[in-house]
Amino acid sequence: MIAALLIGREGSKGFPGKNWYPVLGKPLMAYPLEAASNAKGVDRLFVSSDSEKILKIAAGRGAEPIVRPPELAADSALGEEVFRHGYREICGRLASRGDKPELLVLLFCNAPTVTSRLIEEGIRVLREDPSIDSAVSVSAYNMWSPLRARRLGPEGFLQPFVPFEAIGNPQSLNCDRDSQGEVYFADMGVSVVRPRCLDNLEDGLLPQRWMGRKIHPLKQWGGLDVDYQWQIPQVEFWLKAHGADV
Repeated sequence: MIAALLIGREGSKGFPGKNWYPVLGKPLMAYPLEAASNAKGVDRLFVSSDSEKILKIAAGRGAEPIVRPPELAADSALGEEVFRHGYREICGRLASRGDKPELLVLLFCNAPTVTSRLIEEGIRVLREDPSIDSAVSVSAYNMWSPLRARRLGPEGFLQPFVPFEAIGNPQSLNCDRDSQGEVYFADMGVSVVRPRCLDNLEDGLLPQRWMGRKIHPLKQWGGLDVDYQWQIPQVEFWLKAHGADV
């Protein structure tokens, strides 16, 4: 049995109402919901939220509600704890029917750059290799290499965020954005994970510990989670390029 779990909350300081913001005629959160509901292999769809609006939109697309407790809807709450709470709720509901989840498809309301095909690929990969903890959507953003990352030093001037030696030989590094090879980022589109990842959350690899440690990349381009309104045009471009019904 494979369960999909979508999470999103009411509050957002950077972009209030982002989860239901209209994008190409649909709420932003409708895209990951529809990708999961149309993916072969996904048996049940759940949504965890403190927002009545989010729960209502999700219910209209066949998702079963999980009411998120207030402490997991605060600004300080981590996504990994929300996923674990939702996972435990799902396990409890399935146990009453003598069932348990084989895999979890983890999604965010504000991450619409995911397709049914990508979810299906993640399911296939994990079923073929039991040693893999998770299959996660990634996009290559070479322009955001750690080589280019900076922080403010004690005197307010820019300095390297990490020592160059941690990246490679400083003598061979240069300003070419591709000089370090492909730089992959988990783009938050989807994480297909085994239950053990959430059972043993503390053993997972930072910063997204729900992914476990042996993580298979589901490669795509342009994936992102929306935190600011100026990202909406990029989302619309991605959705149109992937055949969104507009």
